[in-house]
Amino acid sequence: MSLWVETYRGAAAPWECDVTEHFTLAFYFDRIAVAEANFAERLGLIDVLRAGGFTRHYDVRLVRELNAGSAFHVESALIGPSDGDSGNKARMGHRVIDSESGEATTWFDVSWRGVSLTSSVERARWEGPSLEVRPEPKELAGLIPSMAGRVDPGDLDEFGRMGVSGLVHKFSDAAVQFGGTIGLTADYIASARRSFSAFGLRLAIIRAPALGEAYRIDTGLAHLGTTSLRYLHVMREAASGREIARMDRYGVQLDLDARRPAPLAPALRERAERLLMA
Repeated sequence: MSLWVETYRGAAAPWECDVTEHFTLAFYFDRIAVAEANFAERLGLIDVLRAGGFTRHYDVRLVRELNAGSAFHVESALIGPSDGDSGNKARMGHRVIDSESGEATTWFDVSWRGVSLTSSVERARWEGPSLEVRPEPKELAGLIPSMAGRVDPGDLDEFGRMGVSGLVHKFSDAAVQFGGTIGLTADYIASARRSFSAFGLRLAIIRAPALGEAYRIDTGLAHLGTTSLRYLHVMREAASGREIARMDRYGVQLDLDARRPAPLAPALRERAERLLMA
């Protein structure tokens, strides 16, 4: 019997797709938030999730695109600890399944740090691809402003604080702002038919901001390859500068017609090289 259980079923709406012409990242997290709450309730952890106050880590690997009208569902399982894990966390896996083909399109490896299970639950084996561990930049001095705002009612989750989908929407806005600094502007995307597309990310949420709280995001370029880029986003409290959340987004410049990675144009590469962090 499979240890993976269905925790969400639905579809990708046309208005949930972005300039890269596929299901946008924040709406994946919108559905994962539902799956996470459903699975937490199943595990007896819904009150822990409601109370918050613990750090969450998401390792995400996008394997295949979902598009407008794609029908999909989410399956979740408690997964065994990795080598070196202290055990002082609840580790869950969520996989997004194309409901028509049965293919897993996206994998979420999620850790709730400092949360222990009160009952013995059988663990499933992690079957998803791993996200390569990349070194952190030596310093964050190369980050530039990319987003600022306040938490508004539309950002809130069912527990009354900024939800994971709201956070990722803000990081996506920051990515658009930062992309513009290297030339990935709306006009360029439309004319060149090239855009940034993520294949994986790491998200760490230290705490969820409250309604009306002011925040800012700074972004830097942590890697530049022939077709690949790594954006590092850091969200901080606007007043104190204390870190709230951080996202490492790994991706490529995508040819929107061929749906394959494409090299950066020389003018874009020149601008990107000036922003590359140490």
